[in-house]
Amino acid sequence: MTMSDLDVIERIQKANPTGAQWNPIDYLAYRTVMAEKDGAVIGFLCVHPLPNGVDGRTEVEILNLAIDPAHKRRGVATQLLATLDFQVLYLDVRETNKPALEFYRKHGFKKTGHRRKYYNYPVEDSIMMTRG
Repeated sequence: MTMSDLDVIERIQKANPTGAQWNPIDYLAYRTVMAEKDGAVIGFLCVHPLPNGVDGRTEVEILNLAIDPAHKRRGVATQLLATLDFQVLYLDVRETNKPALEFYRKHGFKKTGHRRKYYNYPVEDSIMMTRG
């Protein structure tokens, strides 16, 4: 991901209002993988590898996963998730984001916690999930 990708990242992010809504330049501080089709970015996955995993296992926090609405339900998010070579994956999902909760459950994530008023705009609780 480079500076030239920030406009498309912002467009995809805004098209997914239940996901994280960051200043696009902040993605450059993390590992961000993009999915492309015919040379166009159609989705992205932003993660933060965590140091010192339990029992030597590699761990990562998923910070955002967003797909262009025109390309949803075509396996793009699954392909992005498959790029992760970590043994333990963590994430938070808006409590009302039922499609995301179902997607992560389908991919082996389990609820491990609940954070009250974790999200802003609008204020909302999160469901903490873990796989591995």
